[in-house]
Amino acid sequence: MNERKTAVITGGSRGIGSATASKLAEMGNDIAIIYAGNREKAEALCCELEERFAIKAQSYCCDVSDFKNSGETVAKIKEEFGGIDILINNAGITKDGLLPFMKEDDFDRVIEVNLKGCFNMMRHCTPIFLRKRYGRIVNISSVVGIHGNAGQCNYAASKAGIIGLTKSAAKELAAKNILCNAIAPGFIATDMTNVLKDSEEKWIKNIPVGRAGTAEEVAETAVFLVSSNYITGQVIGVDGGMGM
Repeated sequence: MNERKTAVITGGSRGIGSATASKLAEMGNDIAIIYAGNREKAEALCCELEERFAIKAQSYCCDVSDFKNSGETVAKIKEEFGGIDILINNAGITKDGLLPFMKEDDFDRVIEVNLKGCFNMMRHCTPIFLRKRYGRIVNISSVVGIHGNAGQCNYAASKAGIIGLTKSAAKELAAKNILCNAIAPGFIATDMTNVLKDSEEKWIKNIPVGRAGTAEEVAETAVFLVSSNYITGQVIGVDGGMGM
């Protein structure tokens, strides 16, 4: 990616999203961070990226599960940046619970944010990509979306859905030079997995490389995918062998 491009990153203020924003900014791309709640963190990241890499970075508060809100946000980014070239769908939540006791609202909300939010952003960005005949989409799925996990029926369903969405979009859009891939992280050390500290040892036993992954390692894979001109419809596991 020699030419400066604009990357939109949902859930971009922390964890995998923040690491991906930093990697893409380091390559000279402008960055639009979408966040749901932590305005201070998102704005601080944008200031840091602008200072370190001399690029343009701005943050936008948006509920990606809201079709109208996400559309308005994409339109605003397009206007302020002059276009959009890269979409990283990273926003996600968990509301864990065993199936017999899971609340309907907890199931619905995880699907709305993780899966429908991914669709909403792709739906609003792809017309921009089609006009340019260029676009790169990376959707963050999960090893849980491939293999399942007890206590996470809602999360696993949302992440499995992302894989189907990715593959279908890849088939639709490839002829227009719009490539769409997914990453399936395993146990990655982020704020989201901090709640699993008590069971971390159990998770590590299932990882052949013997440690948790880092957000930076997932970000490196995202950069690899958006830099490619021939890879599409793929799901790349970044899981230390956990999914074997």
